[in-house]
Amino acid sequence: MLTAVGAILRKDLLLELRTRESVPAMAIFAVTTLVVFHFALDRPTLAGDLAAGVLWVSFLFAAMLGLNRLFVAEEEQGGFDGFMLAPIDRTSLYVAKALALLAFLAIVQAIAVPAFAILLLDPSLWPVLPELVGVLLLGDAGICVVGALVSAIGIRTRARDLIVPLLALPLLIPVVIGAVEATAPLLAEGGAEPLPGRWLLTLGLYDAVFAAIAYAVFDDLLED
Repeated sequence: MLTAVGAILRKDLLLELRTRESVPAMAIFAVTTLVVFHFALDRPTLAGDLAAGVLWVSFLFAAMLGLNRLFVAEEEQGGFDGFMLAPIDRTSLYVAKALALLAFLAIVQAIAVPAFAILLLDPSLWPVLPELVGVLLLGDAGICVVGALVSAIGIRTRARDLIVPLLALPLLIPVVIGAVEATAPLLAEGGAEPLPGRWLLTLGLYDAVFAAIAYAVFDDLLED
């Protein structure tokens, strides 16, 4: 399975490197959303819950662009048929797509987080950067395990650009709540506060449970 996951992941990353269809659009959308918040909120700086909410909403909406294109190559070029005929574990496709989306989000956040700090943030990010990276990874994992499954469901429909966000956004509400609650203490106006362990645990449990569910149903989903 690891060999298949590695091969699919390498193919997706090389394809994105050559076409640049997903990551640039996601990064531009995230930064543009932050610029819109900068002017719409009419505040010089943000801190605490509001800053964390703006940050994660921007990431979530940018991720929707990546979800819509996650399985496009397989659908348009007959990749699903070839994959079904190959003697490999079919859930390796799900794992590879989730990891590819995770890589895309990491690149986008490497661009968007500095833009967020420049445009909107009051406290400095440098002292809390290691903790913030940990929260980002937990939140991104939730987006990826949910998004890869929803993208696989929506790719077979005619209105995938509409279906994928309609399915994904309600399922990702717990991820956003947990990520915002975990990020807010790091962006507190009076200085960083300790990470809330219960929200980190909530994020981790959600990621693990949904990953197990998606892993279990993806094979049957691919058959249909």
